[in-house]
Amino acid sequence: MSTRRIVHALTAVLALLAATSGSASAQGEAIERAPKVPPSGPAPRTADGKVDFSGIWSADRRFIYDINDALKKGDTLPLQPWALKTTLDRLSKDDPEALCLPAGVPRQAPYPWRIVQTKTHIFFLFEGNIHSYRQIFMDGRPHPKDPDPTWYGHSVGRFEGDTLVIDTVGFNDKFWFDFAGHPHTEKLHTIERYRRPSLGKMTYEVTIDDPGAYTKSFTLYGDHTYESDTELIEYICNENNQDISHIVGKDPRNKYSK
Repeated sequence: MSTRRIVHALTAVLALLAATSGSASAQGEAIERAPKVPPSGPAPRTADGKVDFSGIWSADRRFIYDINDALKKGDTLPLQPWALKTTLDRLSKDDPEALCLPAGVPRQAPYPWRIVQTKTHIFFLFEGNIHSYRQIFMDGRPHPKDPDPTWYGHSVGRFEGDTLVIDTVGFNDKFWFDFAGHPHTEKLHTIERYRRPSLGKMTYEVTIDDPGAYTKSFTLYGDHTYESDTELIEYICNENNQDISHIVGKDPRNKYSK
């Protein structure tokens, strides 16, 4: 069994333990990897001269457990009173990500993810959670006037010099920002900025504007390391049995029922 498959299995067990104990610290410590030295060299470029973000990247853990960790030193989340109360009242066992639902933006699962870059689209392929994906339209189209709320929203991208800028609206309000339970509303609007200053490093910042849950916009910062020696592996997450508590007895149509 590969190391990452062991990590997947261990994470599943620890997520269950965290859900029953209300603590994510043991989970986080157990799945933390030893730091890797990123490969050196200049950032690759596409045929038309743009920075090429393609490849497999590590997940930044500041965007998993508590987004306070991704703020600039001294900053605090500008939570509205109801949003603070919601965060304090939430239990980790109710975390949608722990129930195999998409993580949303900017949260990440603690596993590698791949960027696939083309002239018209950029795709983010996630190994963890449910093998979900994001698509970013790079063809100049605007956001729809009335987007259908979704887990990853409607994303349009553009290049500003060597910076990839992704503008996203149309989120639903179902995912949590992190394991700590920070909420958001359907008014959420994110602006992400990706830079690849070298072959092995990608810097990331995301400005979050949600007047439904926060008193002002705020920005989170992180970075990702290029995973040059790995591939995405299969990850199955089928524990989202939301209706299991409503199943009583056996189906009378089942020939094995008595």
